Amino acid sequence: MKIIDVICCKGRTGFFFDDQRAIKKNAIPDGATYKGKPITPGFSAVRQAGEAISVLLILEDGQIAHGDCAAVQYSGAGGRDPVFLAEDFIPVIEKHVVPVLLGRELVNFRSLAEEIDRMLIPDTGKALHCAIRYGVTQAILDAVAKAKKVLMAEVIADEYGTTVSDREIPIFTQSGDSRYENADKMIIKGADVLPHGLINNVKTKLGEKGEILLEYVEWLRNRVEELKPYDYYKPVLHIDTYGTIGMIFNNDYDAIVEYLLKLEKTAKPLKLRIEGPIDVEEREGQMLALKELIKRLDERNATVQIVADEWCNTLEDIKYFADNRAGHMIQIKTPDLGGINNTVEAVLYCKNKGIGAYLGGTCNETDRSAQVCVHIAMATKPDQILAKPGMGVDEGFMVVYNEMQRILALMRRKRS
Repeated sequence: MKIIDVICCKGRTGFFFDDQRAIKKNAIPDGATYKGKPITPGFSAVRQAGEAISVLLILEDGQIAHGDCAAVQYSGAGGRDPVFLAEDFIPVIEKHVVPVLLGRELVNFRSLAEEIDRMLIPDTGKALHCAIRYGVTQAILDAVAKAKKVLMAEVIADEYGTTVSDREIPIFTQSGDSRYENADKMIIKGADVLPHGLINNVKTKLGEKGEILLEYVEWLRNRVEELKPYDYYKPVLHIDTYGTIGMIFNNDYDAIVEYLLKLEKTAKPLKLRIEGPIDVEEREGQMLALKELIKRLDERNATVQIVADEWCNTLEDIKYFADNRAGHMIQIKTPDLGGINNTVEAVLYCKNKGIGAYLGGTCNETDRSAQVCVHIAMATKPDQILAKPGMGVDEGFMVVYNEMQRILALMRRKRS
């Protein structure tokens, strides 16, 4: 089966591009946006509409495979690629990627995905934007699955020596700034992991001494007990703090550990994960900081888990953090890794190293990229997968949950 044509079209994502540096520097929330000037290069505003590019592969039997190129909400921050705008990058795909795909035989996913992921632009010698590699490799996976008349999850399992899961992967939901109302939605729907929380500002969300977050964790614990949909419901509390804990304690490890232990105690009997407690603004320092926190928490027999995110963007980064145990769990932020072949390898590498694998991504993706990620999850079995796109809870949870149930149902039919 060959690819006979490639079509690109502009799309919208499920959220926005946000200038994380500007938000940390006290950009002022204003309705659905922020007042203030952008800081990160490429931004025209602190918040701007998210964009995607759909890549459609036309196969010789008339089938159409597709994937969506999308980049993370906080593009340009933490060592990431710049803001991804469709009008800037459709010409790049048409000039450099389309000629490579036209006429290609769909023998397997892995080799063609790796070829696209490793491409260098002749004019500059630079890699393609991670969003392009992300979306094009999604389309390739879909095309190979259609050519072989199997599920995308089956293609991955076959090529990477795994099996497709026969049970659900825990789904992690994120609240955005509506951290109370949306937490209610998560609890009512029985989300496995919640609420993310978006604790990205000291004054309004964490507190100068961490008191606001402590109160929020206590509220979450009580709210789960009050609204739980069944008696044995005990979700994991996973809260992303964007380095703000380090900010209030001036990166003092002893003080950070003491605060994390307070959060742990407050969360009980629920398990607690804290993502990004510290951000030192560069990869090596970030790895060393998280490694030290893990060491000190282990010495205290703490149960709170640290999740690595910032400055851990590429497959190489993930392997580096995992090798150094710089996190109990690592977020595999799918668009940042470029080709989804890297996402597959990242999950499998973390599992092999005994590090928690969080198949994440961003609210700023699309329904299509989320569906493809579910197939990756079902074939690689990470510890959790992000409900995406969007910050409204219902939509992202629906997309991920429903695709997972379809895979489970179809695989049961095949196994029976």
